[in-house]
Amino acid sequence: MNQVVIVLGFVLALSAGMADAGQSASPAGASRSPDAAPAPVPPAVIAREGGRVTMRAVRLTTPLRIDGKLDEGAYSEVPAASDLIQNEPRENEPASEKTDVWVFFDDDNVYVTCRCWETYPERIIANEMRRDNTNIVQNDQFAFSFDTFSDRRNAFLFEVGAAGGRIDGQITNERQISLDWNPVWNAKVGRFEGGWTVEAAIPFKSLRYHPGASQTWGFQVRRTNKWRNEHSYLAAVPASVGAQGHFRSSMFAALVGIEAPGGAKNLEIKPYLISDLTTDHAATPRISNDLGGDAGVDVKYGITQSLTADFTYNTDFAQVEADEQQVNLTRFNLFFPEKREFFLENIGTYGFGGNNAFDGAGDTPTVFYSRQIGLSQGREAPIQGGARVTGRVGRFSLGVLNVQAEAEPLAGAPAANFSVVRVKRDILRKSSVGAIFTGRSASQTAPGSNEVYGVDGTFSFFDDLAINAYWARSQTATIASDDLSYRAQLEYSGDRYGLQTNYLVVGAGFNPEIGFARRRDIVKNYVQARFSPRLPSSKRIRKLSWTGSFNDIRTGDGRLDTRVGEGQFQIQFNNSDSFTATITDSAEFLPAPFRIGGEVVLPVGDYDYTNARLAFNFGRQRTLSGNISADYGSFYSGHRKTISATSARMSLGPQLSIEPGITLNWIDLVEGSFTTKLLTSRVSYTLTPLAFVSALLQYSSGSNSVAANVRFRWEYQPGSELFVVFNEQRDTLARAFPDLASRAVIVKVNRLFRF
Repeated sequence: MNQVVIVLGFVLALSAGMADAGQSASPAGASRSPDAAPAPVPPAVIAREGGRVTMRAVRLTTPLRIDGKLDEGAYSEVPAASDLIQNEPRENEPASEKTDVWVFFDDDNVYVTCRCWETYPERIIANEMRRDNTNIVQNDQFAFSFDTFSDRRNAFLFEVGAAGGRIDGQITNERQISLDWNPVWNAKVGRFEGGWTVEAAIPFKSLRYHPGASQTWGFQVRRTNKWRNEHSYLAAVPASVGAQGHFRSSMFAALVGIEAPGGAKNLEIKPYLISDLTTDHAATPRISNDLGGDAGVDVKYGITQSLTADFTYNTDFAQVEADEQQVNLTRFNLFFPEKREFFLENIGTYGFGGNNAFDGAGDTPTVFYSRQIGLSQGREAPIQGGARVTGRVGRFSLGVLNVQAEAEPLAGAPAANFSVVRVKRDILRKSSVGAIFTGRSASQTAPGSNEVYGVDGTFSFFDDLAINAYWARSQTATIASDDLSYRAQLEYSGDRYGLQTNYLVVGAGFNPEIGFARRRDIVKNYVQARFSPRLPSSKRIRKLSWTGSFNDIRTGDGRLDTRVGEGQFQIQFNNSDSFTATITDSAEFLPAPFRIGGEVVLPVGDYDYTNARLAFNFGRQRTLSGNISADYGSFYSGHRKTISATSARMSLGPQLSIEPGITLNWIDLVEGSFTTKLLTSRVSYTLTPLAFVSALLQYSSGSNSVAANVRFRWEYQPGSELFVVFNEQRDTLARAFPDLASRAVIVKVNRLFRF
């Protein structure tokens, strides 16, 4: 823990200095002009001028009662902002249905409320209540976003579905979103004869903003009318942006009139208690029905209104849902998403080179991949404690992290201290340059430490053109050369046309041990072009899309590694269904024997194969939705057939849902034949928007296991939670199938104290 204390002291000193400098350099309540319309003159609350929009927040003398009824006097005394503008399906036309929006505030909260009129209330889609469930976006929905720093890049996002389900998230650089930011706020929905309503209260303590009482924020509203498959916004958004207009803070309206509290430093203390009963037959010695307990604490401290320090001691993540298993028929490692709250909050700050810090599925390395901390080969390496500072200082974004983890002998992971420093500087209108450093005190691959440092730039022009570039180098004691990685990417993502080019180099010795590198020793050239015309005269088809791509990957000495050419045709229907047909032609060289499945081993050599895929996606507004697909084609030395049903969902009302999934592969090769099976089912029952029980059941022939993860979560008061978790895994190859491999029953309770 000494390293944690040392780094923490340095971070706090650095942050305080930067904060003082930043506050003197940045005027309170930074303005969004010249793009904003003049402020509306009371009693008006909205002004529009030449496509520019400014909305006025109104102070309340008494707090709103959050019940979704809109029956307080303020709603009759203060006019609403209306006249939302479509971007789907008819760009820049008035919304089909009226939406009334109000923004109020008092000394403690910002209130955003709406009345969503609906000609056919019986068609309102409301089948999801569970917090942060992405199916909420497939309901009739009201969403709003605050750009509290008026930097036209980042935002806080809030969404409320017609059934009362809530989503909250942080948006970084207009495109990267983390839904695992879970602030304290309250929202309720209601119904009236002509539609539905939302009342939401967001405490100022849950937001970060510039110092100073008088504030000018960016603000956007999006209404989703699902049965019409229509999106409409307060400030107009191009059709090319689709449903992500409330991500694009450069297009937000201006919100004036808010008087924010200041002076006090926000302090949150969240201790926890946990008890568990554990069985683990892989441990040495074996554990059977071992009763244990523990305690720990998380602390959040507002250094300034825009800079936050987090501390954790004896960190525990027992409440996190289990990973969804995947079928791997490649020679590369799989990427699993981070789900632990301590690492996910503000994770967008650590994105590097145009890559999300939480997206490593492609060939571009992720320099910081938080699952390398406290996890090794699927086993936990207990975290003793850690600290981080994230936020903004003037035009700088800052992220500093230091964590001490214990050893995990079964996975071969030594005890180590992990450090990450990320700094970005805003330049121009929507661009940034930055640097990153990651360090691990004990390397997993060599004696000594492992470090990575790099610089990057993200340059955005107009609404749809972006250029990303980075340069990074790793340092490991036993690797003395070829330790660089760099990339240059250009992307145009217009509504009708799209183009992407990418040049990527990853050296054979590039070794980011707090990151994720899917493959090394490559030089990649990639190009993709898209043509997507709309069909406004069609009653059934909204859009067609033709996409072609070519991917050429060679080793550092110029030998072909992988070459993939792909052509895709897609139909997007007006009811949100879609059909996709894809043909892929691949060439690959295997530099070493590759065990692809079972006892089948592919020899060294060149392979050429072609695959055809048909897929149909049933929109989430349906009672039974999801994606079904079928693949057929040659595969290495033989053939492959695949049938899958993924992202499936059967909605049985707003409280109960079943999400089955199946993927079957029949592989027939010269070297042998085998079949892979992956079966999943998630069943969720939501008691209220703040309490649910869910069960994730999985069978994988690849890992020869059957697993169950059952979780009950109840937010018994804002920010305080009770969890009851049951985990079990059984070995399908054992003689006494299904033989128990591990089991745990966990009860965890935490309590939030805010000062």
